[in-house]
Amino acid sequence: MTYHTLLPVWSALRERFQKTVEGLPEESLNLQISKTTIGDLLYHTAEVEYMFAEWFFGKKSPGELTRPTEGIEEYTRLLKASNEHFLKAMEQLPENDWQKSINSPLGASTPLEAVGRLMYHAGIHSGQISLIKKSGHEQEN
Repeated sequence: MTYHTLLPVWSALRERFQKTVEGLPEESLNLQISKTTIGDLLYHTAEVEYMFAEWFFGKKSPGELTRPTEGIEEYTRLLKASNEHFLKAMEQLPENDWQKSINSPLGASTPLEAVGRLMYHAGIHSGQISLIKKSGHEQEN
């Protein structure tokens, strides 16, 4: 399994997630269920993409990740950047390394399994965003 094999699958899922984010109204960022806001989920998604790029593909983050403060456009830029970073990390992985098990803070996993986990992760958070948009309430300060 190589980057070129995974790229169409990853891109289809990730582009759909990105379009969901770009279509969010500004006021939805502070909607929440329990203590989780839509903004929390967006930041967390980017954070995990950077972590997985480092843990499973050896590509360090370009710097310290900071949570957006300006709204949906900033979240959109953050998520585009984390996706680009992850794509470059996948592209740079040699063919022979895709099936090698790597010990990480999440336990042992191959880079191929890690990509599958990230796909699942984005799907879970897409569902949570939909649920919060439908049933959430304004964040309590």
